[in-house]
Amino acid sequence: MPVAAIGPYEFASRDRVENFHGNQIVYWHWEEHLMFCAALALPLKPEMPFRDVIEKVLPGCYGQHPEFAKIDWSKVTWMLDNRPFKPDLDASLAANHIGHKSILRFWTPGLNGLAGAAF
Repeated sequence: MPVAAIGPYEFASRDRVENFHGNQIVYWHWEEHLMFCAALALPLKPEMPFRDVIEKVLPGCYGQHPEFAKIDWSKVTWMLDNRPFKPDLDASLAANHIGHKSILRFWTPGLNGLAGAAF
C-alpha cells in the first residue's frame, strides 16, 4: 500500500545541545558485553575530565557487571564516532573532541562477557 508523506516537517529538534542545561549527550557502549544491549546516553558536562567519567560515572552504569571491576583501562580499545580513538584521560571531553551525541565504543581485552558470551 502506498504511503503519502505529509511533510516537510518544520520544527526545532528537541534534542539540541541548548536543551540540556550545559550538558551534552554522550553515548557509551561496552562492546561484547551483552548484559547491556545498547549504548547508554549520559548527560555530561563538556569540561568533565575523561578520567572522571571512567572513575565516577561508568561504575554507576556498568558496575553491576561482574567483569567491570576487572577492566584494565590502560588496555581498552576505543572508537569515537566510528574512528579509532585514544583518549587523554586528564583532558576534558571537549578537548578529546567528544561532542553532543558522540558515541564512544570500548572493548576490554580478555574480558568477553558473562561466561564468554561475546563469542
